[in-house]
Amino acid sequence: MQVNWRYIHASRNSYAVLYAACEKEVFTLTPVDEPSGQVTCYSLNSLNASHYRDEIAAADCLTIVGGPHATACPEEVAEFADYVVIGEGEFSLPRLLRDIASGGEGRIPGVLTGNWHQPADTCVLLDRYPAFSEMKGYIEISRGCPFACGYCQTPQIFGHCMRHRSVDAITRYANRHEQVRFISPNAFAYGSDGVHPRWEKVERLLAACKNQVFFGTFPSEVRPEFICNESLTLVNRYCSNKKLHFGAQSGSDTVLQRLGRGHTVADIHTALDRCRDFALEPVVDFIVGIPFESDEDQRATLELIKETARAGKVHVHRFIPLPGTSLAGSPARTLLPEVEKTCGSLALSGRLTGSWTRAEERFSPPE
Repeated sequence: MQVNWRYIHASRNSYAVLYAACEKEVFTLTPVDEPSGQVTCYSLNSLNASHYRDEIAAADCLTIVGGPHATACPEEVAEFADYVVIGEGEFSLPRLLRDIASGGEGRIPGVLTGNWHQPADTCVLLDRYPAFSEMKGYIEISRGCPFACGYCQTPQIFGHCMRHRSVDAITRYANRHEQVRFISPNAFAYGSDGVHPRWEKVERLLAACKNQVFFGTFPSEVRPEFICNESLTLVNRYCSNKKLHFGAQSGSDTVLQRLGRGHTVADIHTALDRCRDFALEPVVDFIVGIPFESDEDQRATLELIKETARAGKVHVHRFIPLPGTSLAGSPARTLLPEVEKTCGSLALSGRLTGSWTRAEERFSPPE
C-alpha cells in the first residue's frame, strides 16, 4: 500500500517521529507536496489547518489527519478527512494503516472516522519507539506537562504526567548527530515529575552525551523557576550553548496566576540575574494581548520586556486562542500604542523577534 506524508515545514519533527514508528511496521511515509497514492497523512496545527482543509477534502485518496488541531477539534477535522488520529500517533497511525491495508474500516482506538470513535487504549512509552530513523529529527527526551497554562495545548495532547526517554536510548540517537538538540516542555525537568527537579538525572544525561550538546535552547526551553546555580552549572560544564531560552509570558503576577503558569515575576527576575552570573544570554518568551490583562498588566509586561532586552533577547508573540485550551474562543485584547512602538524599536535594534502584530505569522505556510 502506497502511503504518503504531506510535507509541511511546521510538522517536520512529527514526520521524523512517525516515519520511524511506521517504518517498524513496514510502512514508508513518502514525502509529497500534494495528496496522492492510496493514503496521504497530514499533521496540522490550529493555525495552518484552514490552509489545507480544501486540499484534503478534494483529495483523490484516503486522508489521515493528526496533530494538535486534530486532537483539539476532531469533529471539525472529520468533516474533511477520512480518518482523524486523536492524541499520540506512534501506535495509532501504524495500527490504522495495518487495518486499512487488510481491508478494514479503520475503526481503531484513538481514531475518529465518520461517526465512530473510541478513545485510545494506549499511552506511548518513549523508549518503545525510535526518536527518528532515516528522516532525522530532534530527540524528544520528555513528554507531558504537569502545568495547565491557559494558552497551551500540550497537556491536552500528552497529559499532565511527564514521561522521559531513558539516557541509554537518548545517547543512542544523539550519537547520530554532530550537534545534539532536544525536545521537551522543560529540559531542566528531565527525569522528574516536572515540578521538583532531579539534577542528578539531568547530569547523568548530559555527561553521557559525547558530542556537542545544546540544552535549554531551541527547539526546547526551560521554566524560570528551574534556572538556578545547579542547573546553570550543569549547562556551563557539559553544554555548548551560550544562550538559555525560557518562558516568562507576562510581567504581571496577576496574569501569571490566572494563566496557571506556576511561577512569579520574582522568579523571572531571579532567572535573568542567574543567567548574567553564569555568562549565559537569556532568550525570553512573552505573550502580549492576553484577553484578561489590564492596561497596567500590559505595561508591566512591557517594562519586563525592556529590562530583558538590555541583557538578552526577547521573543514576543500575540496571544492565540488555541482550541482545546481554557482560553479557547477568547480574542486577544488590543495592544497599547507604547507596546507596539517599543516592540518595533527593539526589533529594529535586533533585540526582539516574534509575531506580536499578527499571531498567524508564527505557523502560517508560505504563500
